[in-house]
Amino acid sequence: MPGCFKKTLFALASLISFVSFILIVVAMGTPKWMTGKILCKTGADLVNATDPELVKFIGEIYYGLFRGGKIRQCGLGGRRSKFTIFPHMVKKLNTGLHVMIIMFLCVAIFFSLVSFGFCILNAIKVPYRAINGPAGACLWNFLAGGFVVLAVTSFMAAVKLHHLTERIANFRENVFQFVVLEEHFEDCFWICVASATAHAVNLLLIAISGIHFPKIKTKTEEVNVTAEDIMY
Repeated sequence: MPGCFKKTLFALASLISFVSFILIVVAMGTPKWMTGKILCKTGADLVNATDPELVKFIGEIYYGLFRGGKIRQCGLGGRRSKFTIFPHMVKKLNTGLHVMIIMFLCVAIFFSLVSFGFCILNAIKVPYRAINGPAGACLWNFLAGGFVVLAVTSFMAAVKLHHLTERIANFRENVFQFVVLEEHFEDCFWICVASATAHAVNLLLIAISGIHFPKIKTKTEEVNVTAEDIMY
């Protein structure tokens, strides 16, 4: 049986792995990975709008991995619309990269659950095989965190290098052209970053569990037996 200190560390690591699993699932299902402001360039150019008038042509956009929405401002008031990435819009994006982001997160979910199981196992007993022990728990946490990092990095590449926001803003816009003025990574993106950080914390906890702390030995007092004690 593992010691109390080791049990506590692995119980905490299992809780962190489960929280990471929940975080990834929530992030994938929420359409708030990115928000931004978009300028209706065509409308602004038609009326030759100056700086004070540009406010009438600046809309908003938000999106996640599967869906999103935007407010079009082309001089006639805001018009709200919602959209889904699959199945139509993904053809206009970098399909391979977008699917890879989703696949990376799905694999990370799987390894988070495996990590949760291995940490529970190590909290209950000492496995006979090394792969089932702390080494295995480290491996699954490393893989889970690594795939989350790959997903986050790929999403950043899609936004910055492949102009994901601009492509989504101009989807099925035959008349107006939109230009991205601002874009910000939102809560769901940072939730994934927190998930990767959680697995890094788990690696630290598992490493600490393998440290053998010296036991404190207490000196026993010597009992002096005298002749008088024997008589009584």
